[in-house]
Amino acid sequence: MWRYREALPVCLEENAVTFCEGFTPLLEVPIGRRSALIKQDHLFPTGSYKDRGASLMISVLKEHGVKEIVEDSSGNAGCSVAAYAARAGIDCEIFVPSDTSKSKLAQIAAYGARLNLVPGSREDTAAAVLKAAASKCYASHSYNPLFFHGTKTFAFEVTEQLGWRRPDVVVLPAGNGTLLLGAYIGFNELLDAGVISSIPKIIAVQARNCSPLARSYEERLEKVSFVETQPTIAEGIAIAKPIRGNQILKAVRDSGGDFVTVEETEIDSAYREMAKMGFFIELTSAAVIAGLKKYAVLSDDAEVVVSVFTGHGLKTAGKGAS
Repeated sequence: MWRYREALPVCLEENAVTFCEGFTPLLEVPIGRRSALIKQDHLFPTGSYKDRGASLMISVLKEHGVKEIVEDSSGNAGCSVAAYAARAGIDCEIFVPSDTSKSKLAQIAAYGARLNLVPGSREDTAAAVLKAAASKCYASHSYNPLFFHGTKTFAFEVTEQLGWRRPDVVVLPAGNGTLLLGAYIGFNELLDAGVISSIPKIIAVQARNCSPLARSYEERLEKVSFVETQPTIAEGIAIAKPIRGNQILKAVRDSGGDFVTVEETEIDSAYREMAKMGFFIELTSAAVIAGLKKYAVLSDDAEVVVSVFTGHGLKTAGKGAS
């Protein structure tokens, strides 16, 4: 992804904290009655697209001499931040919900980060890290804009891989919106540069059990109306109170897009279906594919549709789907 260094807010190239991540394959995969192009972001060094944001954010923190950080995560962002902090020599503490997948906890700990398990909801974890952030640098994948300027490289790569043409539609997860908003930023930068003539339609996917954004969008609200939620096996998008929720609504609306919600059984079915094709993806990623299947039913066959495998199946092996 550092092929786009001139578009990334890092002053000196030697400060880039990188594992040579990015430019993941864009493969044609049969989805329902049609095929779609799927970005293989589950093949990143730590097993998820979050490495895009972590690489850039940690690079800038290193450039500014930061020595100690805290972060909160449902798992994947914590893994990424811990790995890149280790590479940068930055001390790291990760706050996670106590019911986070054991495989993700093991991965975070392996990088040398201190784990802080927080009982309760994802929102309880966010509240706990804010106390720690009073005295330490908060390397947040949701608050820190640098993270989104890393994930915007998704849009750059897709466009370059399509011969510098934008897709008609991108189908992306909508939890805290770290990939969705990053893609929105990236496509708009390409538009401003005259590389593309319009941005693609964004289809945002949420688990029906935790879908405050989708419900607010359906009700044509400008701001997110928070609702009661239920547990979902798609832990990566189980965000009841997304802090950038209003921005996510605007991005989807501005793109001419829409929201799709998926049931737990549909997530499980998509997980199994992809596995039988040889793709081992995590359950949150399976939720995106379930949403893509729903969109495919009504899509125009001429549309170029791009989606993403957000995380590797080893992240949640043995949890949720059997």
